[in-house]
Amino acid sequence: MNSKELDFLISALTKHNPFMKTKSFMDWFFSRQQAHKFHIEQIPFEKLEDWSFEPSTGNLTHASGKFFFIEGIWVETNVGRISQWSQPIMNQPEIGILGILAKKFDGILYFLMQAKMEPGNINLVQLAPTVQATRSNYTRVHKGGTPPYLNYFLDKSKSTILVDSLQSEQGARFLRKRNRNIIIETSKEVPVLDDYCWLTLGQIHKLIQYDNIINMDARTVLSCIPFAAPELQNMGVSELLPTVKKLGTVDMSYVRCDFDEFQTKLFTSATATNEGIYDSDTIISWLTELKVYYELNTERIPLKFVKNWHKTDYQILHDEGKYFAVIAVAVQADNREVASWTQPLMKPQESGIVAYLVRNINGVLHFLVQAKVEAGNFDVVEMAPTVQCVTGNYKDEKPENLPPFLEYVSNVPPEQVRFSTFQSEEGGRFFQEENKNMLIELGDDFPVKVPDNYIWMTMGQIKNFIRYNNFFNVEGRCLLSCFGFM
Repeated sequence: MNSKELDFLISALTKHNPFMKTKSFMDWFFSRQQAHKFHIEQIPFEKLEDWSFEPSTGNLTHASGKFFFIEGIWVETNVGRISQWSQPIMNQPEIGILGILAKKFDGILYFLMQAKMEPGNINLVQLAPTVQATRSNYTRVHKGGTPPYLNYFLDKSKSTILVDSLQSEQGARFLRKRNRNIIIETSKEVPVLDDYCWLTLGQIHKLIQYDNIINMDARTVLSCIPFAAPELQNMGVSELLPTVKKLGTVDMSYVRCDFDEFQTKLFTSATATNEGIYDSDTIISWLTELKVYYELNTERIPLKFVKNWHKTDYQILHDEGKYFAVIAVAVQADNREVASWTQPLMKPQESGIVAYLVRNINGVLHFLVQAKVEAGNFDVVEMAPTVQCVTGNYKDEKPENLPPFLEYVSNVPPEQVRFSTFQSEEGGRFFQEENKNMLIELGDDFPVKVPDNYIWMTMGQIKNFIRYNNFFNVEGRCLLSCFGFM
């Protein structure tokens, strides 16, 4: 029997799909958008149903006390130029399920993906995990239906767990929020509902190359997938196909290994767990030292005590128009557990940039990773992409006050860009938010020595750290999930 890492890798190298050809996917995807009636409308706060501002705190809460609520935080830190501030933040203490159901057909692993509507989605419908539900949703606080396929994840006794970890959400706007990211494999017959389809990992990686097709929740789960198969240790690309063929588990006509030069580098980096210039102990010590040095005191406060923010009939926003706003929407969707509802959402003032810089070090592609402090972090610091920011927040800043490497990324020559698309943030909580996601390859003249809060890691090392809780933030994970080998 193959290792799960090899099964994942074979799926990542497979575009052939007898259930859903890649060229037919878009027709199916758009047909799902047209098959349902969706309507989203921004409304004044006073028209929210079952949501209200508490008189004593000003917090925006649901009548059930469930789902989430908007409150304030006061932040003090020794990181960055601004040492203290207050802001609204979303508090959602319950842990939800982001689950993908997998099944082998003819020896190849397929993933059951959902065309899911979320009120904040760009284009309304995006490809999502099999199950994407908060505890309030799947315990039916809304008194609606149960999410399809939920029982596969509640009763895993007859399934094989391939991935299972608690992962953080956006630390700048969620307070210590985590979800369970899980992939399980079943051997049972699975009925496929109209809004669902089986896809290989190779197909999904192809679809991520388009703007705003694969949602954030799917990308974070997919980022947890490891490729460093024990069968392939110390093996080059030229040996991959013969080795897989020798295992005799799949029809080799379906598996493609015709990598270009950069895909070869990615493959080598993805399967390299011991070839980095720093070993795991050194990386852990680096991160631990920064956790000790950095100070972050985040105190919950009533929303009405947040400074430099003000409330209108339609939104809560910063006095300078920066960062984000809190708005309210009314939603109609005939294929959700509840057909209509109202809720708050956070709306960005503009898009940002999320980027990894990569370069060859000792023959292996390394990613430049930063240790990033965000107000809502579970444990002060999490590893993050090289650049992660909303550029508009720095419009009037001097070059020396910009985030490291932002100027380089903003002015990079096109020939160095290996990946660039707009990808959406979570549409159940954020309204039409997208960030430019980039992968930029550096030349050998780029210095290996970097600021103290940055470190070089192989893709395989990053994948290994993602296996555990609260090492990599959601932006770093989701961007990593975009990089395939085809």
